[in-house]
Amino acid sequence: MTETHSTAVVSPRAQLAEGVRVGPYAVIEADVMVGEACEIGAHAVVKRHTTLGARNRVFEHATLGGEPQDVKFKGEASRLVVGDDNLIREYVTIHRASGEGAATLVGSRNFLMIGAHIAHNCEVGDDNIFANGVALAGHILVEDHVFLSNNVGGHQFVRFGRYAMVGGKSKIVQDVLPFFTTDGNPPRARGLNAVGLRRAGFDAASRRALKNAYQILFRRGLGLEDALGEMSQLEDENVAHLISFIRASDRGFTRERKKKSGSKTAEESLDFS
Repeated sequence: MTETHSTAVVSPRAQLAEGVRVGPYAVIEADVMVGEACEIGAHAVVKRHTTLGARNRVFEHATLGGEPQDVKFKGEASRLVVGDDNLIREYVTIHRASGEGAATLVGSRNFLMIGAHIAHNCEVGDDNIFANGVALAGHILVEDHVFLSNNVGGHQFVRFGRYAMVGGKSKIVQDVLPFFTTDGNPPRARGLNAVGLRRAGFDAASRRALKNAYQILFRRGLGLEDALGEMSQLEDENVAHLISFIRASDRGFTRERKKKSGSKTAEESLDFS
């Protein structure tokens, strides 16, 4: 049974599936579809042209499906489409797309912490974690299992590769490579995301192949094409994805900070993979 608080404002043209709960003073506009067993918290707003899958929890004061902050936007029909089992915490904002028929896409099982923002035309995959204050500009791609620490800012059109981890307050203006840790301002690749990969069940052989790929890419002094060619000899599916990700880059990608000869990076000193 659907439960709607007496103070909530729900358009008669909204579609609420079985088991949806709508809290006090929440607003759900027309042309919204809310999947089964979703919870819409107090004062949350779900704007028109938004589709939510099942079992999403939308906390207090979050706003989903607002108009894009894009000077080119002229009121055209566009959508926000959200998958299943997402945690969308207080004051999160996710905008619908700019462009007729376009959509902002958020997958399933994502954890969006307080104040995170996903702008128009972004595509966010599954099982990602965005800490407090993460801000993604328009047209950003986030693959799966990405961890963005607090107040990470993403420039429009950048990409975050799967299983990447980005340190707090990093300003990302180029693609973040999958499987690696990136941190700092300017941001730099810091090594393999070894802890994250172990927790995700990557075996030692897979982690070793990715670590070798990192060393080939950044520490052999090779040109990019030569490095990619040598990486391909590792014959690992995750390395193959890394190579494809690099080849598809339009903005370039974050690289390792150069160090003085003979010195170790902090990541090398602490890397027990």
